[in-house]
Amino acid sequence: MSPPDPAPAAPRLLTASSVRALAERLGIRPTKTLGQNFVIDPGTVRRIVRTAGVQAGDTVVEVGPGLGSLTLGLLEAGAHVLAVEIDPVLAGALGQTVAERAPEDAARLTVIAADALSVHELPATPTRLVANLPYNVAVPVLLTFLERQPSLAEVLVMVQAEVADRLAAPPGSRTYGVPSAKAAWYASATRAGTISRSIFWPVPNVDSALVRMVRRDPPTTTASRAEVFACIDAAFAQRRKTLRAALATWAGSPQQAEQVARAAGIDPSTRGERLDITQFAALAAARNRAREVSR
Repeated sequence: MSPPDPAPAAPRLLTASSVRALAERLGIRPTKTLGQNFVIDPGTVRRIVRTAGVQAGDTVVEVGPGLGSLTLGLLEAGAHVLAVEIDPVLAGALGQTVAERAPEDAARLTVIAADALSVHELPATPTRLVANLPYNVAVPVLLTFLERQPSLAEVLVMVQAEVADRLAAPPGSRTYGVPSAKAAWYASATRAGTISRSIFWPVPNVDSALVRMVRRDPPTTTASRAEVFACIDAAFAQRRKTLRAALATWAGSPQQAEQVARAAGIDPSTRGERLDITQFAALAAARNRAREVSR
């Protein structure tokens, strides 16, 4: 008599039924406050990992791993994962989930129970950020990690489609704004695909998209990043106004705004929405020079 067939192994990645079962076991009810929408489709997870270009041996930081859908996909690809999770229940359960579903990968997971916006140092040096970012904090998290983790060479995040459009928008386009300009300080951003609402539980009321960001050097300028970002904020605070008007408070007066713009080689009747990051850097540097002269 032949021995019985071994029981089939549990699927490594989370499915719709396993996500719901895991949430029930943990007493988790997804909240809008934390922007919790869990991915329930393994095919989409593997697509994200492929699109991100994750290779075995990569060190990837993931923000908001939730129940572990994407975490398991990143580990399956051979990555070392630094998972930053603000929810203490989810952070405490992630290691167990990985140990149960992919025990051979568990040693490559490090869970950091913290608010991503409060994280300055990580226990390893990540080269990639791959995440399903909560909609309400997507832009602050991206900009914070690009600033504090200079080792990040590439980013692939799933965000609200509207946010994806803003991050990838070129100067002069309808969706170009503060997120577009500030992200361009660190990286070039492009849309990398759309994501169906149906792959989430609960189903969100908005569409999602993937954004790829590739690190590049910031513009060459004597102004600091903070000074350039202050110029961007001022220009877009009244985006329909010309630089002469929009930058009046920032520069000191409408006349000084006009002088700064001309010194930067920019027509003061231009609107901020038409400037690229190099031009914003030139404005900030020109204001600094003007202040030095006036002292």
